[in-house]
Amino acid sequence: MNRDERLLIVFSKNPVAGLVKTRLATSIGAAEALRVYEELRAITERATSAADCTRAVFYSDYIPEEDIFLDDATGAHLQDGTDLGERMHRAFLEGFRLGYRRVVLVGTDCPGLSVFLLDCAFEALEGDDAVIGPARDGGFYLIGLNRPIPELFLGRKWSTPEVLHESLSILSKQRAECAILPALSDIDTIDDLMESTLWEPS
Repeated sequence: MNRDERLLIVFSKNPVAGLVKTRLATSIGAAEALRVYEELRAITERATSAADCTRAVFYSDYIPEEDIFLDDATGAHLQDGTDLGERMHRAFLEGFRLGYRRVVLVGTDCPGLSVFLLDCAFEALEGDDAVIGPARDGGFYLIGLNRPIPELFLGRKWSTPEVLHESLSILSKQRAECAILPALSDIDTIDDLMESTLWEPS
């Protein structure tokens, strides 16, 4: 598969203290939560820049003039939708509209993300309709498709422990074959942080 047919979408919140990692900030403060988030974005940037694909970053609030993800080869977009599901769905639609045949989406919350896993995701889409990277909190850190599946995203509740199970059930009902990547941990709370390599106890 030509890398020009593979699109990797990165969903990033604009890094502003008090607006990122809000659950984590209740334990360590907004400034420290922002520092952790910037570390997570740097990890995500390193992995996604090395993957064998084209990259696009979708920002939550505005497109910055300069950012760690922005270079001559990376497209910049604004997330569009009333909730996370609609924003993901519209990002996938944009990827397919642009002519990409394999589209993978990741966030910026997972310190275990690697170029190996990203390349595995695209390889999986050569034979399967979908690929999911499960998060240990019951959600997912990666989702990839080779065709739009609106039911995966629209009219759903997010940030619950049932998201992964419900997603797999929806894919089954849509007769979509799904590959599963290794499970990883997101960092959303102080417990997540303390169990990660990013923890710096004072």
